Amino acid sequence: MTSPRTVRTARPADVAALVDLVESAYRGERSRAGWTTEADLLGGQRTDPDMVAEAVSSPAGTILVVEDGTEIVACCHLERRDDHVYFGMFAVAPGRQGGGLGRDLLAEAERHAREQWHSGEMRMTVITQREDLIAWYERRGYVRTGELSPFPYGDERFGVPLRPDLAFETLRKKLG
Repeated sequence: MTSPRTVRTARPADVAALVDLVESAYRGERSRAGWTTEADLLGGQRTDPDMVAEAVSSPAGTILVVEDGTEIVACCHLERRDDHVYFGMFAVAPGRQGGGLGRDLLAEAERHAREQWHSGEMRMTVITQREDLIAWYERRGYVRTGELSPFPYGDERFGVPLRPDLAFETLRKKLG
């Protein structure tokens, strides 16, 4: 990444800014300024301060943040699991989408997983209806596995579904 953007590990003081960033990228009217919106699939929240604080403090993972000056403009959560690193909570500020920032952060996350944690694989789950997002990941080397998991209907911490057929598919990439 080029200056003035910097990548660092999230701190507890970042929780409110991270919640706002993730919400702005995926939910509500603000999210419609970018292409990652889920506003037509889900209402309610995408995350909350407790979930983000837990991820920030977890010894099993880290949240990488991209700052432009003093503003957090992108983030992702990495979590070490048995045989891979799980990638999630990926968000780029809507006004910054489409300019390569997300691609750069994804590459940095892969580098971190490979070099810092010696992982050979990254995995994530994506809502199956998000074909545009799945195609974006496929262009970056991720492969659809066909492994589906249900959306957590009834748990509003993850949103209020606006349709009855939501599910997640696991994508994976070998880190070489």
